[in-house]
Amino acid sequence: MALEKGIDKLVQDFIAAGRPASSSQSIDDRRAGYLASTVLAGETETRITVEKLEREGMTFQVYSPRNAATLLPTVIYYHGGCFISGGFETHDNQLRQLAYYGNCRVIATKYRLAPEHTFPVAHDDAEKGANLVRKYADTFGVDTNRITLCGDSAGGHLALVTSLRLKKAGVWLPAQLILIYPMLDATARSESYTRNGMDYVITRDTLLSGFEMYLADTEKLHPEASPLWRDDLNGLPPVHIITAEFDPLCDEGETLYQYLTEQGVVCTAQRWLGVIHGFYQLGGISQSARDVIRDIARRIHPARQ
Repeated sequence: MALEKGIDKLVQDFIAAGRPASSSQSIDDRRAGYLASTVLAGETETRITVEKLEREGMTFQVYSPRNAATLLPTVIYYHGGCFISGGFETHDNQLRQLAYYGNCRVIATKYRLAPEHTFPVAHDDAEKGANLVRKYADTFGVDTNRITLCGDSAGGHLALVTSLRLKKAGVWLPAQLILIYPMLDATARSESYTRNGMDYVITRDTLLSGFEMYLADTEKLHPEASPLWRDDLNGLPPVHIITAEFDPLCDEGETLYQYLTEQGVVCTAQRWLGVIHGFYQLGGISQSARDVIRDIARRIHPARQ
């Protein structure tokens, strides 16, 4: 299938610029570039409230529908950015929309980034954040029976590994996982890394240079560095995986679906056509981006629809 029109222009501009390599940029420039890309997110959703909270040294940004019920289905959200960039600001509009369309609480979790902080710091922060949301569920307004762990790219990786850690701890599990084109394999052995690795803005170089900074002193096949290859996925809650047709990560998301299913996990997966890695944040130029937000919202709070 061809690229969506708005995304095709983005790709053609990237190719015309000579396919600039992320690894040749400074970390400050990469972070600034990610923040600048939020102009493509579309009109800001204002029918919600936003509050910043701190608990036990961690910072959360809480998105809630106006006049919300005391306890709501809740998304604990981990942002993408290849483990080196991103934050509340880069994902603000998507999280606003999830809160509004899902009539749910969305709690964005701040985790520390590489290269300043390397493995396992982001993983530890992600796990701690999930446990703090549950611990302070009453003050956050969280229905503990309806917690979704969700994330895009590196955040999808963190959502999956956090669930595996929670399963091992044996105290609680989320009701479901929603993984948006997750980064799962630091060895980059999937064929889509070759097929989609050069032209589609978020390239093989972009993804792997992020892994390299975060995994500076860690083997790429460490089970928490490349969770795709784990054989202990059984016992996880239901999982939904979103992949993008022209994404270097497309194949590994679909391979995860296969492995989860083989290990007895209830799992669904959908490949979104005509789009690239990061499309979820391109609501200003992509109909699929607008549609996927509503699809995720339905999965978070089916009764809302």
